[in-house]
Amino acid sequence: MTQTEKLVKRKRGRPKKDPNAPTHRYNRNRRKAAESKEKSVIQDKLATTRKKLGQLRNLEAAVNKKQVLTEDLVQIAPKQLKEQIEQNEVAFKPNPGPQTEFLASPESDVLYGGAAGGGKSYALLADLLRFAHIGDHRALLLRRTLAELTELIEKSKQFYPIAFKGAVFKEAKSTWHFPSGATALFSYLDRDTDVSRYQGQSFTWIGVDEITHYPSPYVWDYLRSRLRTTNPKIKTYMRATANPGGPGHDWVKKTYIDPAPQNKPFWATDISTTKVLRYPSSHSTKANEPLFTRKFIPAKLTDNPYLLHSGEYPLYSSAALDVYKRTIFTTMELIRIGAAFREFNRLHHVTDPFELPRGWYRVRAADYGFTSPSCVLWGALDQDDNLWIYRELYIKRQNGDELGRRIKELEAEDPAPIISVLDGACWNRTGSGLTIAELINKSGCRFIPADKNRIRGKLEIHKRLRVDPEAGSKLRIFSSCTNLIREMTSLPLSKTNSEDVDTKASDHAYDALRYMCMTRQVESPSRLFNGWTTHQKQPEPINPIFGY
Repeated sequence: MTQTEKLVKRKRGRPKKDPNAPTHRYNRNRRKAAESKEKSVIQDKLATTRKKLGQLRNLEAAVNKKQVLTEDLVQIAPKQLKEQIEQNEVAFKPNPGPQTEFLASPESDVLYGGAAGGGKSYALLADLLRFAHIGDHRALLLRRTLAELTELIEKSKQFYPIAFKGAVFKEAKSTWHFPSGATALFSYLDRDTDVSRYQGQSFTWIGVDEITHYPSPYVWDYLRSRLRTTNPKIKTYMRATANPGGPGHDWVKKTYIDPAPQNKPFWATDISTTKVLRYPSSHSTKANEPLFTRKFIPAKLTDNPYLLHSGEYPLYSSAALDVYKRTIFTTMELIRIGAAFREFNRLHHVTDPFELPRGWYRVRAADYGFTSPSCVLWGALDQDDNLWIYRELYIKRQNGDELGRRIKELEAEDPAPIISVLDGACWNRTGSGLTIAELINKSGCRFIPADKNRIRGKLEIHKRLRVDPEAGSKLRIFSSCTNLIREMTSLPLSKTNSEDVDTKASDHAYDALRYMCMTRQVESPSRLFNGWTTHQKQPEPINPIFGY
């Protein structure tokens, strides 16, 4: 090949660079960034496409199997299918706001609580249908009494047959049977011990309507042990509704309201220790991890547009008492309707701790329990007969001698109490051993039986709670006595006896206060303590006529 041919071939290839041409610098990092951005856009489009494809498949499955259609599935449906859906009867449409949020909550344990009339019961009935299209779904819905359960069943009959064509309610077993094979058992638990009837059974969804009707968390905690499934398509849930007040208001508030702000999920905690519940360290895959999540969703009457625009709402707002309105229109934070001591006010009856004069008479009262808490209160009487509660001991699982030693430790630097009363049942003898009272007294506490008249004792507390415009109240409680303040705030009236408190509610500190108030009744100032006179014996005249 000649030199000329080489030059011609070179011209046909890449042109020779012009030395006078401007230089161009190519930024490699910029090119990589552009490629990465383009790749990210493609991945996002692919993810969106996959999501829509999955929704279309769910829509197809829901239509073919006659399952529940959610709002997001309806939005992506073809125009003809949308028109067909709109023509059909809607079984249940949640109200915007808390009711919708309750049904969409992914947390394992959710409380929907607050004002009456917010649509909580209907939301609970609808939530039960989460997995009713799957044959392995087993639901359990509870109320406290049979009468309340009957009302709930009638509500379910209004839309269950519409939501699932072919759904049948069998009265004999109080159970809904759905076409998929899923079941929903409607039952009631009048007593806490009745929950043992579900021993050995398993459920994928458990709900309780008006959970504050249960005085302790025993039922709810036991039912959690019945919650399980082997079907990976089903997630287990526990759901509850509640109105303010009731025997169980205190433990429900501690479980769902105190740990976190409303509408915020949080890890489940122990109400006694406030510590997060965790898997045991011996667990194979989740050692020491939190167990499950909870959430509290507040309800108000204004959440329900049907009542809001009806004639009942103006009736509530204009004619109801202030106390009643506060309970109906607000959430679980306020408890006044049905409260035993509505006059109790932190402003008048709670004070910051201070050092008491040693000349004030000291009194002590106790209510004993082993599984239930024992409560010991220490009080002091000033010269104006005002009772100051300055210390409390609230503790579980203490034998008589252990409780006695604990009392002596706490009051080691106090003046000796002039009187000390204890629940008279502690003197009941079962077997040949010492009674509870004898074990406590053996430690040096020296209790005597308390006057347990429930009605008179409650009246004495009411008398001391009265606020005089000048002198104030005759009962003051140190802010450190948290359990007594809690019970005085939330303790409800009995449903069978309006003159007494609900004995199924937490009333241990209240009982101790009642025993204490009965030792020094307001109407009898001539004696230092009822049933216990002063140590100084009054002189008696030898001659009753002349007086000497």
